[in-house]
Amino acid sequence: MVDLLYFLGCPVWACPAWTGSVFRADARRSDWLRQYSQNFPTVEGNSSFYAIPTVDVARRWAAEAASGFQFALKFPRVISHDKSLTACDAELSAFLAVLEVLGAADRLGPSFLQLPAHFGPDGLPRLERFLDQLPGGFPYAVEVRHPAFFAGGGDERAFDDLLAARSIDRVLFDSRALYSAPPTDDCEAESQRRKPRVPWRKTVTGKRPLVRFVGRDNVDTTVPWLAEWAPIVAGWISTGLRPFFFTHAPDDAFAPAMARRFHEELRRVSPAIPPLPALLGERPEPGLRQRELF
Repeated sequence: MVDLLYFLGCPVWACPAWTGSVFRADARRSDWLRQYSQNFPTVEGNSSFYAIPTVDVARRWAAEAASGFQFALKFPRVISHDKSLTACDAELSAFLAVLEVLGAADRLGPSFLQLPAHFGPDGLPRLERFLDQLPGGFPYAVEVRHPAFFAGGGDERAFDDLLAARSIDRVLFDSRALYSAPPTDDCEAESQRRKPRVPWRKTVTGKRPLVRFVGRDNVDTTVPWLAEWAPIVAGWISTGLRPFFFTHAPDDAFAPAMARRFHEELRRVSPAIPPLPALLGERPEPGLRQRELF
């Protein structure tokens, strides 16, 4: 994988519909992470939200992923939602053990804490205590959904200042494209039902701005919003930041195409950023060209 100067990825690495594009046509499921990591330098680890991986699983992930690949794991929901950042020492220790394995293998991107919509300004002292008990040396990000943190007032400033003081990134969630028109299929309808509709932000509070962009299954319809993000991300790169940009589609089948379209828009703004190679499943098999010559 070429050095893109930023990290571009999808919300999952396992999608059967990617066979023949992200994955080679003959890839087995056990090959998917290795082959995904040859196409993209990062992935959202959403599975860790539902169940804490074991250390052995983390070791396997680290061994299978390409050199320099970065996992952006989501904090488990038992920590963020069920226990609301309190009395969760055992679960936090188990999750941090996974981060240690990935960090030691140089496979660790920002782990992000997604807080529920009811977590409002009165929870900031609790969030501060939780963040201050996290070990240094790991990158973190926090996603909020309560309206007060998008109102542009003192509560939003207090949240941003809390993160900036610790060099923790604010997750920048953008679902404008998703809600730009009525759904065209069941996947888009379900996505509009589930995904938050919060104002978009481009606030930088750390060194790794993390964007979660939610578009439509028709990638062409997302271009105006992707094009709007391109100069922002290019500006971050030019100042030495190392952004992470994740593209979500209602149907995961379309997420890689959206990611690559964003990269095209970014290169229009910053041509020095190298182009993406062809997807692994679309490249000739090694040695195929030589065999064809004979």
